[in-house]
Amino acid sequence: MALIPSMMLFSFLSFLVILKSEANNDQLQFVYHYCNNEYGNITTETYSDNRNNLLSNMYYDKENDYGFYNSSYGQDPDKVYAIGFCRGDANLDKCRSCLEKSAVLLRERCPVQKEGIGWFDECMLRYTNHSIFGVMVTQPNNIMCNTKNAPKDPRSAAGFDQVVHNLLNELRNRTTTVADPESDSSRSRKFFAEGDAPVQSSNVTIHALIQCTPDISSQNCTRCLEHAMTNILYCDGKRGGRYLGPSCSVRYEIYPFFEPIVHHAPPPQPATQVTTTTGKGEGGEGELDNDIKIDELLQFDFATIKFATNNFSDANKLGQGGFGIVYKGTLSDGQEIAIKRLSINSNQGETEFKNEILLTGKLQHRNLVRLLGFCFSRRERLLIYEFVPNKSLDYFIFDPNNRVNLNWERRYNIIRGIARGLLYLHEDSRLQVVHRDLKTSNILLDEELNPKISDFGMARLFEINQTQASTNTIVGTFGYMAPEYIKYGQFSVKSDVFSFGVMILEIVCGQRNSEIRGSEENAQDLLSFLSNFFAGMEKLEGRDSFKYCR
Repeated sequence: MALIPSMMLFSFLSFLVILKSEANNDQLQFVYHYCNNEYGNITTETYSDNRNNLLSNMYYDKENDYGFYNSSYGQDPDKVYAIGFCRGDANLDKCRSCLEKSAVLLRERCPVQKEGIGWFDECMLRYTNHSIFGVMVTQPNNIMCNTKNAPKDPRSAAGFDQVVHNLLNELRNRTTTVADPESDSSRSRKFFAEGDAPVQSSNVTIHALIQCTPDISSQNCTRCLEHAMTNILYCDGKRGGRYLGPSCSVRYEIYPFFEPIVHHAPPPQPATQVTTTTGKGEGGEGELDNDIKIDELLQFDFATIKFATNNFSDANKLGQGGFGIVYKGTLSDGQEIAIKRLSINSNQGETEFKNEILLTGKLQHRNLVRLLGFCFSRRERLLIYEFVPNKSLDYFIFDPNNRVNLNWERRYNIIRGIARGLLYLHEDSRLQVVHRDLKTSNILLDEELNPKISDFGMARLFEINQTQASTNTIVGTFGYMAPEYIKYGQFSVKSDVFSFGVMILEIVCGQRNSEIRGSEENAQDLLSFLSNFFAGMEKLEGRDSFKYCR
């Protein structure tokens, strides 16, 4: 009879162990995870068993002591591929413990998906149904910003973001030197670098860490990190930021979060191509406020642009706006480009720089000027665009000699092209964008006089179902601004439509809206003047339209 109580006690203790294990799993959370439905759901027990076997055993390779594991299990079509990767400062026991937790949690979080990925602070685990070894990828990824702002001390706040940028650039350059895939040194096979830098005139020190998976090439590691650093610009003004990707990661904070290691000298900075999609994640120390996508942007080094513009010579100058000068440049392969060099001391120029990169990089339409890339080096902020040879619309319509090149058919095609570009911004793109500075000088013309909307430095992104927004800072050009925007700071897609209407009148009449007509007592701009003669506008078809505007 004594056996029964013993059996009951054993069962009870086992039950408590199970409850504790389940409770721990409930409390265990990835910093971020993603279950990909693109490749469909698991439909066979074979794939599920292969995944479970692979994720449970791949990180017990006794010959591997540098925290990277890639392996496959099974036969097609149920073959599973996986990568396990630990942070460069994690010891072997801590690494394997992290991957073991990841294997359990990832199967729970992605029970039926054929592809999943999860990140903890010290490791990443990824599985899929196709080969991923040696391939640099940028999707899926996640950006998280610390919710607290950077120091507000006027002596240090302006320098905080610059210290972050400089430190990340230094670590990026150091990473490819540290990493040597052919080396026997475990440290050198990690594409890993960490460091810190003080913010002057404050007691704040910035700590940062960057890393790539060691199966990709040095060049692809650089590309991946450049892409990550571009997107982490979104965290400017915050105390910390983090980028998590399948092939690389970047993080900075104002507190230590890693074990220090020996540094090496950095190599020269290359130009890189990046492609990314970022989205909101779960947990972590902050959240990304908006989705960001940057498609095929290049980061140019400053020396390349300086050479392309003949040291920014006046002969290459195309024009000048409120926040910078635009130059024509020619790359070594003969490609012509346009470079906007933003004013060094302009805070608005810094805002425009970020806005163009984070927003314009996602917009692709034949009636929008294409952003090719960017450059930031020390205090320089450069935006690189496709070169549009026929200057801007105002160059043609407001000059009597050039205006003869714009017959009514061409003017109509220009109006229609601008309308197509606006329709894309307002309705057809994945984002709803309000330009806020539509005017003739921001409409460029290509070889065939097709229009391209340019200059998105003041543009604003609208959320789904958002109809309007307001601001206390009025930006744009008077004469093109809608009345409700000037008076109350309210703007919407209708604000762009108002500006478009003003441009139509200018295109038809060949005169600026800002030109004053009538006597001093009865002065009118073009819009007011034509409103009194609207009946005459109906007679424009087939005639010289300009005389009706005088």
